[in-house]
Amino acid sequence: MSAALPEQRTRKGILHDARRIAALAWPLFFGQLAVLAFSTVDTVMTARYSAVDLAALAIGGAVYITVFVGFMGVILAIGPIAGQLFGAKQLHEAGKQLHQAMWLALGMSVIGCLILLFPQPFLTLSHADGVVAEKVHGYLNALAFALPSALLFTAFRGFNTAVSRPKIVMALQFGSLVLKVPLNALLVFGIDASTPFGTLHIDAQGASGCGIATAIVMGLQLLVAWEALRRDPFYRGFGLQSRSFAAPDRSSLMGLLRLGIPMGLSIGIEVTGFTFMAFFIARLGATPVAGHQIAVNLISVLFMMPLAIANSTSTLVAQRIGADDMRDARRIGWHGLQLGLLIAAAMSMSVYLSRESLLRAYTHDAVIIAAAMPLLAWVMLFHVADAGQTLASFTLRAYKMATVPVVIYASAIWGVGLGGGYVVAFNLTGLTPASLQGAQGFWAASTAGLTIAALGLCSFLIWILRQKRFS
Repeated sequence: MSAALPEQRTRKGILHDARRIAALAWPLFFGQLAVLAFSTVDTVMTARYSAVDLAALAIGGAVYITVFVGFMGVILAIGPIAGQLFGAKQLHEAGKQLHQAMWLALGMSVIGCLILLFPQPFLTLSHADGVVAEKVHGYLNALAFALPSALLFTAFRGFNTAVSRPKIVMALQFGSLVLKVPLNALLVFGIDASTPFGTLHIDAQGASGCGIATAIVMGLQLLVAWEALRRDPFYRGFGLQSRSFAAPDRSSLMGLLRLGIPMGLSIGIEVTGFTFMAFFIARLGATPVAGHQIAVNLISVLFMMPLAIANSTSTLVAQRIGADDMRDARRIGWHGLQLGLLIAAAMSMSVYLSRESLLRAYTHDAVIIAAAMPLLAWVMLFHVADAGQTLASFTLRAYKMATVPVVIYASAIWGVGLGGGYVVAFNLTGLTPASLQGAQGFWAASTAGLTIAALGLCSFLIWILRQKRFS
């Protein structure tokens, strides 16, 4: 791979691009970490509340992530589109894309809310019934009220990243986290205390309390973001401070959908390949799915770093394409891939070496720790492959290339990862060793599928970069 782009191998070039990527990546990383902390707070508090609620959180969380992330991928088409327009100095046209992305978010919210309010197909898939199913219903009903705010804020986030202004998004995400933590604790565990104004009593809601807290916080976050658009002078050049909201524009919406649908499909395939593991593992009982939930949350924390680097790299590449500087765009894409993989490998090793103390930070339940511990070996390998495919796919999106990744994702993640995991985990062939039956089988197959996806996407990206070298 290094021989393909010999002029990019100088130390000066790598350090120069690393500084450019880092300047945009660090607020993205901390902002994303704040968002992920929502899930971490939910997992830690619910794990200490009850194993049944943790199982419901794992299933309900998988449903919500499947819905939200798939639609999020479509809306985030605003990133490469607005990024190229920003690089070309077409600021009003870039601002117009934000309004159109918000219309798209509202339309998708209607569909998403219906799915969350009527999640029976997912409950059937996971074989959830009784108390667990009831708790999943309560959790998802609350999140149905959070979804519109979350999708609208996604448009705001994608636009600000595209125009190299992620710090305001980070500030809003951290502010939301500060509010989420005490509100979550209040609703998950309940309270019965005397105050100067009388007795304060709130029943413990368990997993449902996590959803209610998220809905409240996301609504407030959106309101503050809207006020920032109206009042911050930075947005004046984009034509976003007018009191009138741009009407839906068919041409702009179709442009977002042409790029956004394959982006959404790619992200949807990746996420469902991962979240459907929770549905199938739920068939094994509350303890295996609780252990899986901790492993999922840990891999999600690790994923924030390559995701930030991928977002930063993609934004810079799109801006340079818009500025008609293809050489700089190609170099940034290549260096972003190198840096992201090196950092991912270092993080994976560090987490694996400290796995015991990390698990104890999540829960003191020895049974759940025992269920999660074998999965962490796969987490280490999974993360490096996950970083590779993310970095490659995001850079490809900057070039508005999202169709080929859909084919690669479907074959590798659904075919090898999810399908292979089902065969291995449930020993359908009778050949699966005992060490790979159950949750470990799903993680092994998913790691293999993700590795194939990473190799395919990286190879395609390298081919594209070679083509751009001569364009």
